[in-house]
Amino acid sequence: MAKCGARRKTRKALATFAVVVLLTNAAHAQTDFYNTDRGRPVQIEDAYVTERYAFELKLAPVRLERTSGGSYNWGLAPEIALGVLPRTQVEIGLPLAFTEQGTARRSGIAGIEFSAMHNFNVETEGLPALAIRGDLLAPVGSLAQERAYSSVTGMATRTHRWARIHVNGQYTFGAAPSGTTASLGSPGAIEVTRWLTGAAIDKTFPLSSTLVTAEFYGRKPLDSGAPVEYTVGTGTRFQVSPTLALDGGLGRRLNGAEQGWYVTFGSAYAYGVRSLFPDGR
Repeated sequence: MAKCGARRKTRKALATFAVVVLLTNAAHAQTDFYNTDRGRPVQIEDAYVTERYAFELKLAPVRLERTSGGSYNWGLAPEIALGVLPRTQVEIGLPLAFTEQGTARRSGIAGIEFSAMHNFNVETEGLPALAIRGDLLAPVGSLAQERAYSSVTGMATRTHRWARIHVNGQYTFGAAPSGTTASLGSPGAIEVTRWLTGAAIDKTFPLSSTLVTAEFYGRKPLDSGAPVEYTVGTGTRFQVSPTLALDGGLGRRLNGAEQGWYVTFGSAYAYGVRSLFPDGR
């Protein structure tokens, strides 16, 4: 009888251990979908960065837009982010674009973007999470702007039981282009604006590793005479595996020269590199 009791206790302990391991793996698998990035799936992002010593490969961020005039523009912007310091990441991106202007069609590289982002704090009862990012868009490629542009973006995230709320504000430095450049303001390429401000709200469903979000923002083109353009959008992000997340979005520009609908699709592969850890683990 004592042996039977010991076996039962052993089986119970093993079962408990298995459940704990499964729950831990499930929790680990439900982390990346929770964090929203710029353009994945909406423009407004949260105030959190890639974890230290982790890589995130944004493999296929695709954006397709149909303007009110019937023209189609699309872009592909692969990026890689690396957590280099506590609450700090660096990122490099290579936006590719295809544009239609009447009967003319052009495709090519629309610049190279370098950025660094730092998260100042985790949320507390009285203070939201705050972060800042600096970007530099270099004039590289046939569809790039004629000069380099730098910008700074501030982000705040507040989590409630019912949802998370994010607020972003961005300002770009540099003179407006002297002429019309294909990549400026073209959907799918990097959008160069004088300023952008907006807010987003999202809701997570941890049991299904899913996030849904909606946003509204205004952006002022570099041309001082152009009106402020307003955009609404919605999207979802889903964790497929512990390392892979997929996202998709739908939105509409309500006014401006590029008024029309757009859709986005993206995927991100995140992983840690053991050799980057100081203790080798």
